[in-house]
Amino acid sequence: MFKNKSYIGISFVILVFGIYAIPKIVDRMQNNSIVQSDRLDKGIGSTEENNKLVKIGPVPKFELVNQDNVKITNDTYKGKVYVLEFFFATCPSICPKMNANMVTIQNAFFGNPNFAIASITIDPLHDTPAVLKEHAKVVGVKSSNWNFLTGDKEYIYNLSNKGFNIYVGENHKVAGGFEHSGLFALIDKKGNIRCRKDNYGNPILYYDGLDKKGVRDIQQDIQALLKE
Repeated sequence: MFKNKSYIGISFVILVFGIYAIPKIVDRMQNNSIVQSDRLDKGIGSTEENNKLVKIGPVPKFELVNQDNVKITNDTYKGKVYVLEFFFATCPSICPKMNANMVTIQNAFFGNPNFAIASITIDPLHDTPAVLKEHAKVVGVKSSNWNFLTGDKEYIYNLSNKGFNIYVGENHKVAGGFEHSGLFALIDKKGNIRCRKDNYGNPILYYDGLDKKGVRDIQQDIQALLKE
């Protein structure tokens, strides 16, 4: 008898809950708002938050010469969105892939006067302006805004390691004799290094120039910066 009363009581509670709650759930479904909340919309790693490009800081100042033996500085790139990399012409490992991906980026924005590329050699003793000019032809450079840059070796290494915090170094035990990353830096029209955030809301700092996703991401972010 006691159990029967308990079942009746539980059934009554469920009935009252259904009468109160079900119409509200149906109403939210009809208004397409059942999964919306501030917690979801503004949570860590949300698409809206990650689409905002982070401003890391001003690009380190530099003064180098290009494949035409013309002086190139930060001022050369004022008003332009540009991608910057460190490489060397005789690199037998990652540079060919970096060069190919950079050509893909060049082609995506070819003809846009507000986009440019800077490729800085880490082997300036070999990579003279004449060598870099020939290398540009081999790579497939079409844009007049793509500069292959060379200069003093110590100056370039300080620019990379201390200015950008992108590691380069000599190592005669590795193929080619030099170590470096496959990273691309993205700089906006005002000379600030910019980047997107990862899925946890942290700045990625630089883009992976060896990875298809990294190349796709930087193209999307170049497009966004060109509109600013």
